[in-house]
Amino acid sequence: MKCKRFQYLKFILLMLLCTIQGMALAHFKTTTKSPVHINEDKKLEYRIEANGDRVPDYSYCGYRASEFPIPEVPVKVIVPHVVGDATADIQAAIDYVSGLPLNERGFRGSVLLEKGTYQLSGSLLIASSGVVLRGSGCGNEGTTLLATGTDRASLIRVAGQNDRKTEPPVRLANRYFPVNSTEMTFDTEHTFNVGDRVIVNRPSTQEWIERIGADKIGIYVDYQLTKWEPGDFDLNWDRTVVAVSSSSITLDAPLTNSLDPDFGGGSVAKYVWDGRISQVGVENLRCVSTFDSSNEKDENHRWMAITLENACDSWVRRVVAENFVSSAVAVWETAKRITVEDCKSLHPVGEIGNHRRYSFQTLGQQVLFQRCYAEYGYHAFSVGFSTPGPNAFVQCYSCLPYHFSGAVGGWANGVLFDKMTVDGGNISLAFRDVDGQGGGWSAANSLCWQGRAAQIRLDAPPGAQNWAFGSWAQGYGSGHHELEHTFIEPESFFYTQLEARTDKKSAESEKILVYRSNETTAPTPEMTAQFSARSKYPDLIMDEWIDRMIEQYPILSDVSGAKMLQETDRPVVSQKPEKGPALSLQNGRLMLGDQLIPGRRNRTSMWRGSTRPSQLARPTPNLVRFVPGRTGRGLTDDLDTLVADMLQNKITVMQNFPALWYERRRDDHARTRRADADVWAPFYEQPFSRSGQGEAFDRLSKYDLTQWNPWYWSRLQQFAELADRNELVFWQEHYLQHNIIEEGAHWADYPWRSANNINNLGFAENTHYAGDKRVYMAEEFYDTTHTVRKQFHRAYIRKSLDNYKNNRNIIHHLGAEYTGPVHFVAFWLDVIAEWEKENEQNVLVMLPGTKDVQDAILADPKRSACVDVLDIIQWQYRKDGSLYAPPGGVSLAGRQYARIYEVGETSFDQIFRAVSEYRQRFPEKAVVYSRRGDPLANWASFMAGGSLSPLPPIGDEKFYRDAAAMKSYTQGKADQKQYLLGTKGTGYIIFSQTSSVKIELTGDNKNYQLNWIHPSTGEIIHTSSTVTGKTTVATAPFEGPAVAWLHL
Repeated sequence: MKCKRFQYLKFILLMLLCTIQGMALAHFKTTTKSPVHINEDKKLEYRIEANGDRVPDYSYCGYRASEFPIPEVPVKVIVPHVVGDATADIQAAIDYVSGLPLNERGFRGSVLLEKGTYQLSGSLLIASSGVVLRGSGCGNEGTTLLATGTDRASLIRVAGQNDRKTEPPVRLANRYFPVNSTEMTFDTEHTFNVGDRVIVNRPSTQEWIERIGADKIGIYVDYQLTKWEPGDFDLNWDRTVVAVSSSSITLDAPLTNSLDPDFGGGSVAKYVWDGRISQVGVENLRCVSTFDSSNEKDENHRWMAITLENACDSWVRRVVAENFVSSAVAVWETAKRITVEDCKSLHPVGEIGNHRRYSFQTLGQQVLFQRCYAEYGYHAFSVGFSTPGPNAFVQCYSCLPYHFSGAVGGWANGVLFDKMTVDGGNISLAFRDVDGQGGGWSAANSLCWQGRAAQIRLDAPPGAQNWAFGSWAQGYGSGHHELEHTFIEPESFFYTQLEARTDKKSAESEKILVYRSNETTAPTPEMTAQFSARSKYPDLIMDEWIDRMIEQYPILSDVSGAKMLQETDRPVVSQKPEKGPALSLQNGRLMLGDQLIPGRRNRTSMWRGSTRPSQLARPTPNLVRFVPGRTGRGLTDDLDTLVADMLQNKITVMQNFPALWYERRRDDHARTRRADADVWAPFYEQPFSRSGQGEAFDRLSKYDLTQWNPWYWSRLQQFAELADRNELVFWQEHYLQHNIIEEGAHWADYPWRSANNINNLGFAENTHYAGDKRVYMAEEFYDTTHTVRKQFHRAYIRKSLDNYKNNRNIIHHLGAEYTGPVHFVAFWLDVIAEWEKENEQNVLVMLPGTKDVQDAILADPKRSACVDVLDIIQWQYRKDGSLYAPPGGVSLAGRQYARIYEVGETSFDQIFRAVSEYRQRFPEKAVVYSRRGDPLANWASFMAGGSLSPLPPIGDEKFYRDAAAMKSYTQGKADQKQYLLGTKGTGYIIFSQTSSVKIELTGDNKNYQLNWIHPSTGEIIHTSSTVTGKTTVATAPFEGPAVAWLHL
């Protein structure tokens, strides 16, 4: 019945459309002075500025630059519908096709999914060229991929390898290259050839940043983190050389920004990218994410349906994404020439804020989104920072968004919005200033053609322009607006440019939904009758138009050469690697197997960060940093890569703690409630989930401290597993005291703050800030007599233990900054002891704090028995032997103590003393020295028998095996003192403050090989010398302090 009604309605609309199209249409005209002139033949002509600039040609976007249609690739394997988790089956089919040879067109074949629902607890990865994943329809009766669980991983990733190798750049000629240039000239001869793939770079110099005023963005705060810096806004066009001369090359697509010698000009560099994949497609299916139906803002489920990276000449078409937090399709910066068409983003589930509901987004180049529909988006159709053009959105429709579609910031250039409709929102190519993490001039040389929105915001950045023609919206800004509230032809700017370039009409131009009506203000009765008849039916919008295109142009699947999945050879699933030796406490030393643990450490980041290149070039690792859909150093860390980096850099310990605050706006250290939820990434995830209720100070919903953030805890547990397998130590700090003392901003967004959760913890609101700046919440936070807060602390501590119940290389630490009272430490230890008893399992516990608190705990037999490791971090002996030891529990942080007490300097000998005293008093406990001090402080701790001493890399494991069996002592006095680790019959390690070392082996008749270790670098210098049973003076082959290693 529905089908018959649909056919009847289609017939009526078609007849009315034909009638109305036959009426006289009056169109206002451009002139030859317009940036774009529509001549009498409805062709486009461009005004050339004095410097050569013009409106760029955007038609190079899409699969194979839109010069060829998307092919229908024969099916090679069919995956039947299965009950239960289908992740492994579908991935096996993808892997099977990935192993087939490429044909002459660059394809291996398609994977076909039957009709029905396939449950996926994991993700699918297409990592080879020539592979297509195809469903049997994107409607409710077609193929549905149901993403289950609480993981945030993208459902489908199209991802090659990011292994691009770029040669040294060649400077371009010292002249101005205007917008839309394809010919690049050089002042000297070059070596480029036809077919070379090149990167054309436009640098973001300090002079250019000052010229456009971007050096002033965000400077009116204490922490100036959003002003533009050189190198962060470079444009890098990925092009192919199609012609050469002795002094020039011609590119396959124009540049969408000028290259000005006054601002650094430009350069060209050849590259090779073996790992980039091409000819990949995802099509004809529906992606649906499960979610917690009791929380309409639930984010503990999938964020992205499909992402593309390290890929070119690929596509996503006829895909519906439903319930995802953010994107139906996201194209990252390493992708180019991608088509996304006839896709929908429906019913996004998540917070209403930034980085959510980015329905269709690109950081790539030459990307075409056409006939796409999004509802309830945030930035439903968006282009990211410094995106090199062209990129095009053609016939895209945003329904009732919460924010604008357009350029989110950072000089995205060459963006076309062609027949874009934003129902209930805006199109923006505007100056954003600090918004969007220093978005500034969001777009340049971008154009809006026949845009429909509430507002079109358009600004003209210095040295560039943005244009809008035929807009049905309120026009804002300093950009070029022309023929507003006017029907104009040609209907599509993109397809008119494409036809002019290729000299042929694209079949896609037949799929344009035409906005036409009679513009007369004096309709005849016959006309009004026709208009009235048409008004009985709803307006046709892109949602339904997509359905019509899918029905009218079906994808045909050739299955003649296909196998069923069960007919293919399935690879044997590899077993998980076995775990290495367990972390253990032996004779007061922390050991892995039979050797001491080298203690070089990573410590996760507390705050800061952005996705700008300068930040990504030198990131601090963070296990729970989250950038939606993006993985890499400084983004969402790939944990395997992070572990590989640690092993390569000889780092054995990861110190982890809860981050200071969730989002980067708070990096400005303001204490105020935010005006909106336009939160900035990277996000540092917190241990608790959001409730979906109310608004926290960051204007996302409040936390619920009874609901754990599954992604947060899962990430930490995954790292703990990797630590077990790779002989690493996971130092897990339960608390970060930074939140409750010092800067008021530290408390502002803290999940425990009453304003930020739904759990009525009883902290005073509004918060009083001393001097309108400082927060003093430590006394309240550490109050274990408060029955409500006590129960939340207890639950949190137990979760911090439960999470690693099956892991072996974990050390539980209260918190490096802890200067709180003894009663909270006792409570913390009691909860741990309770958990250990219930679970019949002992864990390693490290005690930090001020010296008085540590000593009080150690004097308590019950609590002392729970402590395995002592962390000397809040006190020290000064050079003169006096003690710096501020009291605990007085609501002061370490650096606040330093302002009111004389900290003084310590020395090698005093560090040795501090560690030795505790080692002698508590020989069953390990001692770690975490204070900074003497440049060789780590050697002082090591020589005193300390654990996890971060020595420089020493390339012989025998050193640490030998040291594990040695005892600490000293020889000599004052300037002649030497520090030793040694055991008769095993060996000796001697640290001397000079290059002269006195070796006293009287009574030990073993023959020892003498090697030298440079204490600053860890370099081992082998000698042919042997020492035995006597006193010997040896001189190191370098000046300054020296380490002599005598071993068998």
